[in-house]
Amino acid sequence: MSEPNVAKEPGPQGEESPVAYSPSPDEKKKREYKEFGHDEEKPTHANVDMSLIELKAEDLYDKEKVDLETIVIEDVFKLLQCDENGLDTEEAHRRIELFGPNKLEQEEQNAFLQFLSFMWNPLSWVMEGAALVAIVLSNGNNQPPDWEDFIGIVLLLFINSAIGFYEERNAGNAVKALMDSLAPKAKVKRNGTWLEIESSELVPGDMISFKIGDIVPADCRLTEAINVSIDQAALTGESLPQSKKLGDQCFSGSTCKQGEAEGVVISTGANTFFGRAASLVGQDDDTTGHLQKILAQIGSFCLVSIGIFVIAEILVLYAGFRYSYRRGLNNILVLLIGGIPIAMPTVLSVTLAVGAQQLAKHKAIVTRITAIEELAGVTILCSDKTGTLTTNKLTIDKATIRTYGPFSADDVMLLAAYASRTENQDAIDSAVVQALGEVARARAGIKLLDFKPFNPVDKRTEITYREESSGKLKRVTKGMTGIIIELCSRNKTEELENRLEADVEEFATRGLRALAVAYEELDGQDPEGEGNGFELIGLLAIFDPPREDTKQTIDDALALGVKVKMVTGDQLAIAKETGRRLGLGDHMYPAKVLKDGPAPGSKHLSLDEMILDADGFAGVFPEHKYEIVKRLQGLGHLCAMTGDGANDAPALSRANVGIAVEGATDAARGAADIVLTEPGLSTIVHAIRGSRVIFQRMRNYSIYACAVTIRIVVCFAILAFAFKFDFPPFMVLIIALLNDGTIMTLSVDRVLPSMTPDSWDLAEIFSYAVAYGIYLTASTVALVAIIMKTTFFYDKFGVTFNGNPSPINANDYQLHMIVYLQVAIISQALIFVTRSHGFFFMERPSMALLGAFCIAQLVSSIIAAYANFGFTQIQAISGGWIGIVWVWNIVWFAPLDWIKFAMKATVIKRLRERHEAAQAEQAITGVPITRTQSRAASIHESLYSNRVSFIRRAARKVGFGSKITMKPEELQRFSSIQAQRTGATLARNPSRTAAA
Repeated sequence: MSEPNVAKEPGPQGEESPVAYSPSPDEKKKREYKEFGHDEEKPTHANVDMSLIELKAEDLYDKEKVDLETIVIEDVFKLLQCDENGLDTEEAHRRIELFGPNKLEQEEQNAFLQFLSFMWNPLSWVMEGAALVAIVLSNGNNQPPDWEDFIGIVLLLFINSAIGFYEERNAGNAVKALMDSLAPKAKVKRNGTWLEIESSELVPGDMISFKIGDIVPADCRLTEAINVSIDQAALTGESLPQSKKLGDQCFSGSTCKQGEAEGVVISTGANTFFGRAASLVGQDDDTTGHLQKILAQIGSFCLVSIGIFVIAEILVLYAGFRYSYRRGLNNILVLLIGGIPIAMPTVLSVTLAVGAQQLAKHKAIVTRITAIEELAGVTILCSDKTGTLTTNKLTIDKATIRTYGPFSADDVMLLAAYASRTENQDAIDSAVVQALGEVARARAGIKLLDFKPFNPVDKRTEITYREESSGKLKRVTKGMTGIIIELCSRNKTEELENRLEADVEEFATRGLRALAVAYEELDGQDPEGEGNGFELIGLLAIFDPPREDTKQTIDDALALGVKVKMVTGDQLAIAKETGRRLGLGDHMYPAKVLKDGPAPGSKHLSLDEMILDADGFAGVFPEHKYEIVKRLQGLGHLCAMTGDGANDAPALSRANVGIAVEGATDAARGAADIVLTEPGLSTIVHAIRGSRVIFQRMRNYSIYACAVTIRIVVCFAILAFAFKFDFPPFMVLIIALLNDGTIMTLSVDRVLPSMTPDSWDLAEIFSYAVAYGIYLTASTVALVAIIMKTTFFYDKFGVTFNGNPSPINANDYQLHMIVYLQVAIISQALIFVTRSHGFFFMERPSMALLGAFCIAQLVSSIIAAYANFGFTQIQAISGGWIGIVWVWNIVWFAPLDWIKFAMKATVIKRLRERHEAAQAEQAITGVPITRTQSRAASIHESLYSNRVSFIRRAARKVGFGSKITMKPEELQRFSSIQAQRTGATLARNPSRTAAA
């Protein structure tokens, strides 16, 4: 990308201004005086080698390569087959069918496919395979197909899918309703009459009008412009608006800051400049979300565990024990059904969906639900400045006002306000008048005789007025420093000019724009008469102030372990001043370092090291923001990006969590994962805390689910090997069903958020799971061994097996029931250990979780007392046995906390030390730490890619950074191409009127 002219200085249109040489004193004085004026931007022409017309996507943002000037307006009307009276209703309806609605399209997810998606992952496939085993392969040994288990498995799948679908659909509908409520309106001329419609109904050829404060609803060419100034900060990142005249183009999503305008719509929806920016947001390499990768690895752990013991059972039961076909298959079904955490996708989905609804209460719309989990692990927040950290509203910095004449700072402010318009203001006039506090003071005590508004030639405003208290005529002017000092003839000395130059230079180093004020008195009563000469009386500093809550938000983010970096299209000096005011620091660099790298001899050895150390970057284009985010991710960080404009869209999409702030353009919203609907960034802190609560719930469940997998497959495999114990598969389904119903309530459980970024340490999760699983296995095996090998319980408590002191064999139906009850109770009780960091009774669970647990245990006990299901080989047991099982489980449950503490002190401690050592090595070598390391998981990652996402991002046709080849005839000015394409479409589809 070509660099901007180094001699160019910043004007209101926001050109970049790196100073590449040291000018002579005369040049310097002229430059400093002109630096913060309203320079009119001259049109530039395409600077491209015509023999190789090949542009990168980011080149569309480079004015040196593709300028945005336009063809004559008369040709636009011809191409679009319209006139200044607008379209009629019939033609407008025809065109909306032709061009589509004026909005960035979002792909609606098919409800049926969304429901089925809960059954489309390796965990569900194993359950579906188990269902097929039950209905197809079980048909043997003169026994019918296992209809009971088949129906139970299918029912379990459907219940889990239904719950997940319901929660996601609810959250999705809430998001859609909030997004629809943000739909803007547009004033359009139809059938020769002006009316207001939703901007999504606009079509090319419509005549629209907008005034101060309105959002430009579509790309248009101005047919009438009265003192129009348009804020295109969302496109350029610059603070000052651009003046527009007849024939100029205005972009969809920009804001009218001054004047009134009418125009003809030349492109809508995805064909607008912002729409094209959105289309540049490509599908990145990381198409599989972070949570999906984690889910894939947890699933792989469960599948490998089950696979090992299934193979072991096949070898031992068939080859060793010579089991019949059907008997061995039933044992295998127990491992498949009980070992698979079938509810995992649903539990995590429900947890995220509930979290999304909670964040909506804080005015944050979550458009990609898995972004909540990633937000919990974010370590770096990259933020755009204009309109995000700052108000995007120019303000007078009263503390820095300089005075040169007999007037005080307050007097200078008042006189500057006199020289400002009080209605139909531009951004600078509005800032000056608002600085008074009371707008009425700008005209109080004076009678306006003559006013000259700002124009690009004079670069100043001027008022002539009569002071009511004295009757004297006076004149005040304000404007560009160089112009004002040239006007001054009274009391102007070389010392004054040097002082002014020093003040302007100081303002420049702080990123403040200078506005000079001069004053003169008139001798007579003629408003057009000569005065006694202008005298320089003051210099005002103009800046875009930080939002009131931004500093606190940044402090809160830092307290949560999230580093904030400013990434702005504004000048370096302005970025540094904003950083100082916000407490971000002023250790910032211009965008060119991203191309050139660290300077020779600097403290940074590499560009990555510089990016990681910097407080921010200034003068960036969209591809720079994208590159910064990409490099930070390459260093092992989860990165969030905030922004509000089309220029932020590529980086918003690339970031792990893209956050569109309040008032963001459709392009930014389409690329973002979270959309804020109220001003400021304080919502982000609420979202980070909320996401960490949600993360803790998911982590707690993951440990529990993996532990139950180990517990089931190891326990029942050992029982089969040691006692030839054949547990009925249907009862495992009952355990799974009751477990799932209880575990769903984890989505609203009470947990404490971490004060540091969360990350999935799967080695920790699997270590805890193995320890808990083996311990719980021991509790069951010990119970069965005592029952089978001794008469302890008969001797102590008098309980029997149908009158016998011990079971006749290992497959006594009442023994099956005892094992069922013991496994059901203690397996569910494990959740109270996994959800707490200390003793389980020190962290109170939610009433929903506690209530669900009690209900599930009551149901399990009732089944044990009364169920006599002949088809599934169980028989009711006495109240004595139920009491024994409860006491047994309570005794075995008590040490679980101590196992947790022992694991923390040994295995987990070593794992964390190893992780910290790897991080230290990474800091030295620069080799990034990969957060997901399982090779087995890569097989399944893509299979989870559509899991738990319920709103797709805006369609992205062109990958960012890919090349767009353009024919020579297409390399014309941008709006000409827009108009010609629209015209060509209309030519291929003429209206009946045109045909006639």
